[in-house]
Amino acid sequence: MKLAITRAGLIRAGVFFLILILVPVVGGPGWLLNTLIFTIMYAALSSSWNLLGGYAGYPSLGHVAFFGIGAYATAIIFTGSVYGGYAPFFVLPLIGIAVALFSIPIGWVSMRTRADVFAIVTITLLFITQTLAFNLKNFTGGAQGKSVAPAPFDVSTYDWPFYYAMLILLAIAMGISLYFRRSKIGLSLATVRADEDKAHGVGVRVTAVKLIAFAVSAGLVAMVGGVWAYYVGFIYPQFAVDPLITIGMVLMAFLGGRGTLWGPVLGAFILVPAQEYFAQAFGASELYLLAYAAVFLVIMLFLPRGILPSISERLKRRRASAAGAARDSANAAPTAIPTSEVKAVR
Repeated sequence: MKLAITRAGLIRAGVFFLILILVPVVGGPGWLLNTLIFTIMYAALSSSWNLLGGYAGYPSLGHVAFFGIGAYATAIIFTGSVYGGYAPFFVLPLIGIAVALFSIPIGWVSMRTRADVFAIVTITLLFITQTLAFNLKNFTGGAQGKSVAPAPFDVSTYDWPFYYAMLILLAIAMGISLYFRRSKIGLSLATVRADEDKAHGVGVRVTAVKLIAFAVSAGLVAMVGGVWAYYVGFIYPQFAVDPLITIGMVLMAFLGGRGTLWGPVLGAFILVPAQEYFAQAFGASELYLLAYAAVFLVIMLFLPRGILPSISERLKRRRASAAGAARDSANAAPTAIPTSEVKAVR
C-alpha cells in the first residue's frame, strides 16, 4: 500500500511547520506560546496513539501510563542537575527506546484480547501505574511529588526549547504515521483492523505488526511525557498518570479522524484551545468541561466519522453526483443527424 506524497501535501506540511517554527521568533503574548506548547503536546500524543488506536483499531485507554513512565524517568535521572539545560532533550530517545522495549511484553499480553476487553485491560494498566507512582516513594516521591532540576534558560526565551522539542516530537510522530500509511506495516494494520481472523488467513504476521504499533506508540508517548515533566518542573502521580490525558488524546483522534495523518493534529488544534478558552470563561467552576464536551458532541453529530473522513466522503459523493449528472445530461441530449443523411431522405 503506497500512497503518493503529493505536491499539495508537501506544501501543506511545509507551511504548517514553518508557521509553527516562526511563532516564537515573531513574538506574541506569553499565554500564546504556553497554549501552543500544550496544543502541540496533545497533537503529538494523539498522533502517537493513532498508530495503535487508529491504524490497528486497538483503542488503548491506558496510554497515559507510558506518558507517566517517561515523565518519572526524566525526573529520576535529572533530579539534581540538567547539565547545561539540554541534556534531558538528548536523553529522550533513550527513554523512548527503553519504554518501547518495556511495553512489548505488556502489549503481547493485552493484545491477546480485542475491542472492549482490550480497552478494559489497558485501563487497568493506567491504574496500576498510578498506584505504583503513589507507593514507590523512593523513586517517585509518592503523593509528595518529584521535582526536576530547573532549566537554566534565559527568562525571555525560557519556553522556546520546550516548544521546539514538542514540535520535533510531533514531526516524528507524523513522519512515522506517514510511513505506516505507505508501507506494508500500514497495509497489515489495516487488514487487522478490518478483520483480524482474515488477516491471519492471508498470511499477515498479526502479532508482530500489532506489537510494532504498540511499542512505537508507547515510546513516542513516553518521550512527550519526558518533555512535559521537564517543562512543568514538578510532577505528581495524579497529574503524570491522569486519565484525562488519555481521554484527551483519544477524543482528538476521533474528532479529527482516526487512521488519518492530519486528523489527530486537527483535533488537538480545535480541542485544546477550546478547553483553554472555556476554562478562562468559566473559571474554577469546572463548567468548562461541559462546554468542552459540547464542542466535541456537536462536531461528532454532524461529522460522525471525524472531520477529515466525513468531509472527504462528502466531497467524493458530490463529485460522483456531479459526474453522474453530466453523464445523464450527455445521454439525454438529442443526437444531431448528419446533413448528408438529411439530403438522402429528401
